[in-house]
Amino acid sequence: MSQKRKIPQRKCIVTNEMKPKKEMIRIVRNKDKEVFIDPTGKKNGRGAYISIDEAVIERAKNEKVLEKTFQVKIDPILYDQLKDLISE
Repeated sequence: MSQKRKIPQRKCIVTNEMKPKKEMIRIVRNKDKEVFIDPTGKKNGRGAYISIDEAVIERAKNEKVLEKTFQVKIDPILYDQLKDLISE
């Protein structure tokens, strides 16, 4: 009997859909209320996941989803960094 490995699922904070963790980008807010992208998925802080999709990132920016989630002002540069990360 071969055991199927469980794929870690995470929920996108914009679309609310569950997806494999590998298809998401983790964004973290640390104790100093700094919000940044966590490509390793291991940094300390409050984490949230967003789908690797430019339309989803644009929606997050327009609807201020990250600001509501982390309750801090988000620098627009973060959204540009997300888009750069996706296009790589």
